[in-house]
Amino acid sequence: MSRVWKWNRPVTVREVLEDLQKERSIAYTTVMTVLDNLHQKGWVRREAEGRAYRYEAVSTRAAYAAALMNDAWSQSDNPAAALVAFFGMMSEEQRQALRDAVRIAQVPETQEPTEASDSTPAPENPAPENPASAQDRDGR
Repeated sequence: MSRVWKWNRPVTVREVLEDLQKERSIAYTTVMTVLDNLHQKGWVRREAEGRAYRYEAVSTRAAYAAALMNDAWSQSDNPAAALVAFFGMMSEEQRQALRDAVRIAQVPETQEPTEASDSTPAPENPAPENPASAQDRDGR
């Protein structure tokens, strides 16, 4: 998936193979099998191009990571404690990214985030938008 996300466009087995072979020896059939498995699992879609397929990610890496975090968090018997523990593992850079993300999620859907809106207080009880649906709507 990393290779498919990296290019952010439909890719062939041959393209992925040639990229992977820069780092290690790997067989064409191995790459073909992995991409086919990813297609069967619904992680990539494929479109025929001649005798080959072009594979494209169904969702972004960010949406995938968000879904993993949501799944892990929803399985906790104490979500607040899980979040506190998770925040404790974060670097200062990650905590700043989290603050930025919360600020963005608090902007009403009809208002685009701007530098001016950073100084405007956020609504008291905003409904956070699902990051995956925002990415799907924006096509990213």
